[in-house]
Amino acid sequence: MIINTGGRTDSVQYYSEWLLNRFAEGYVLARNPLFPNKVNHYELTPDKVDCVVFCSKDYRPILPRLHEITDRFATYFHYTITAYGKDVEPGVPSIEQSMDTLLELSEQVGKQRVAWRYDPVLLTRDYTIERHLETFERMAAVLTPYVDRCIFSFVEMYKKLETNMPELIPLSVQDMDALAQGLGAIAAKYGLHLQTCGTNGDYTRYGIHASGCMTLDILGRANGIVFKDRKHKGMRQGCHCIESRDIGAYDTCLNGCKYCYANKNAHKAVENFKRHDPASPLLLGHVGPEDTIIQGVQKPFRKGEKHG
Repeated sequence: MIINTGGRTDSVQYYSEWLLNRFAEGYVLARNPLFPNKVNHYELTPDKVDCVVFCSKDYRPILPRLHEITDRFATYFHYTITAYGKDVEPGVPSIEQSMDTLLELSEQVGKQRVAWRYDPVLLTRDYTIERHLETFERMAAVLTPYVDRCIFSFVEMYKKLETNMPELIPLSVQDMDALAQGLGAIAAKYGLHLQTCGTNGDYTRYGIHASGCMTLDILGRANGIVFKDRKHKGMRQGCHCIESRDIGAYDTCLNGCKYCYANKNAHKAVENFKRHDPASPLLLGHVGPEDTIIQGVQKPFRKGEKHG
């Protein structure tokens, strides 16, 4: 099975001690977002976990102890660094600081295990197409030698954004084409493998690859692992990633990004954070008498393994 530590929250940036404790103790509990009293139990041991995937906007809190996980597990790291400032991503470090941290991460785990995420791409009066391309090139010049690939996607215009980001300018087909053409040209200039994520159109004409951002091929090559030839069901409609088990929780990330889909609002995340106990097997709170603990399905993806 694939463990995802960062799909619902930035566990690396805000819950690194808890994360390290869970891998040290060898198990984790995760509430079902749809049925909160149903709690899944997952074993976090090398014989049960094929790969651990991280996604964060700041790896500094975990870097000194990251080896406690990487020494034992196959891993892959998504590092999100965008063109936005504190006006859009209040809790995220500066671009320069983020790039410095990515370089440290890459030197520690190897460039083949690090993907730079430049997403979501969105437009406002301040964040224009020109600004995106200028910032992306500045970053690509520094980051390309330290990453396996770069993944970008265009912002999804879900209803919550109308309230959270009224300044957002809807992307037209022409806007997306101009951005893709510009990003593709910059990637080609620096020899950067650039790909889209999800249902973001076909831009192969600009040298941009179409792929899931978490496939068995990517994870296997990064770690020297041979996986089974397994169909990728995706995590949502239009997604080409391999299925994974997320051990985080929604409404817990303190970054406060305006475009965030994982928080209903920033205030709720702050309130939930007060319930966090680094020693608990759950990210928030503790198991109660009303909870039912269920052993989560842990199917192996590696060739030749049959444990359940």
